Amino acid sequence: MKLAAIDIGSNAVRCQISSVLNQNGNVIFKKIEYIRYAIRFGEDVFNTGYISEYKIEKFIKLLRALQLLIDVHDVNHFMICATSAMRNSLNAPQILERVYQETGMNIDVIDGVAEAELINKVIINFLDERNYLHIDVGGGSTEFNIYVNREKIASQSFEQGTIRHMHGRDSEVLWNNMREWIEVNSKKYHLSRAIGTGGNINKIYELSGKSGGKPIFRKQIEEVSAMVAGMSMDDRLTKLLLNPDRADVILPAAEIYLSAMKWAKLESMIVPAVGLKDGILHALYERNHPERFVISGLA
Repeated sequence: MKLAAIDIGSNAVRCQISSVLNQNGNVIFKKIEYIRYAIRFGEDVFNTGYISEYKIEKFIKLLRALQLLIDVHDVNHFMICATSAMRNSLNAPQILERVYQETGMNIDVIDGVAEAELINKVIINFLDERNYLHIDVGGGSTEFNIYVNREKIASQSFEQGTIRHMHGRDSEVLWNNMREWIEVNSKKYHLSRAIGTGGNINKIYELSGKSGGKPIFRKQIEEVSAMVAGMSMDDRLTKLLLNPDRADVILPAAEIYLSAMKWAKLESMIVPAVGLKDGILHALYERNHPERFVISGLA
């Protein structure tokens, strides 16, 4: 069986196609294809409130291309989820209808709670008995979750993300609200480690030289952030080989991750390199094969 997940974020659209393998009763998702395209809906929405016609046309072309890819791979089930930018766009209803009329594809616009629940389906496999603060930073929103004994017991979504932050579309009140939520829950649940998800923390982890699932320390995130901040945009592209849409948002993202860790007084973070698309794949499998829902990992 093959499944496909399409994640329409504020910065990029991601599509992953995976085969579902059964290894002695345990389910493994084996990646077949992965495509990422920097659509940057957030730049439009957080500045004007609308997604431009130019980007709508590009978006529909992209969906048609992904539709063909899904078809040639004989995908059995797929799901499309959109997050912060689409749920904040004033012309989102018209875009969703147009997409359906021109492609036949339905897009689920999910809120921060649903987004966190989908991500929860995958990161739970990376936790141990310690109490964790999960930090997921996207282009338009940031989700925080508290895990105690591998069970999520508190969560909160904030309309704060890398593109909002980069364009000054956040506020001191918002930062104070995030800080208060983390400090209160950190004291209440005695948090001992962070777990980070999102493309920027994955890249920071890579730039730090970490591998093999080892934790990254707050000081190392600060060192990577300082190194990137000291480089020109051209050097970030040519020396660090960052994508253009990563080179400008990696520092705003680092600030959010570091702030959250400081507020929670956490010194280390695990970075499992999973995200919403992986949660969508799990949800698809659970929906279509509930009697066999024993998932052991990704490949």
